[in-house]
Amino acid sequence: MNTRLNMKQQSGFTLIELVVVIVLLGILAATALPRFIGITADARFAAANGLFGAIQSVAAVAHAQALAQNQLGATGTITMEGVTVNLVFGYPRTAAGGVDSALTTFSGFTYAGGTGIFSQTSATVPANCGVTYAQPTGANLAPTITLSASVVNCG
Repeated sequence: MNTRLNMKQQSGFTLIELVVVIVLLGILAATALPRFIGITADARFAAANGLFGAIQSVAAVAHAQALAQNQLGATGTITMEGVTVNLVFGYPRTAAGGVDSALTTFSGFTYAGGTGIFSQTSATVPANCGVTYAQPTGANLAPTITLSASVVNCG
């Protein structure tokens, strides 16, 4: 007669195996977190650098259009993409209705009209992680556009 022992087969993981997996995941997370923080600062800097280039481009395009329309005086206006842009010596002015209007978008940044400061909107980003635009102060002068961001001060 063939007798078989009916034994239940265990399935799943033991408690020790689960603890080992959790510890390994914790170690991996601890090594990945500093890298993630570094990437975040790089991304913020890249965004500020992109806005810097966009402001340089929009100032050049506005100036070219102002030259073509003879709007080089102390005040003037042009229309870019259906939006009126106020000018100072042929470049967008710092006050509202100037460089902020010339840009089609500056998503992720806030513009403090009148100061020329574009800063990132996140509360966790330092205030000096942005771009500053200063209108020209006289005829035949160009605006001053400053990238105040770096990877160090965007972290």
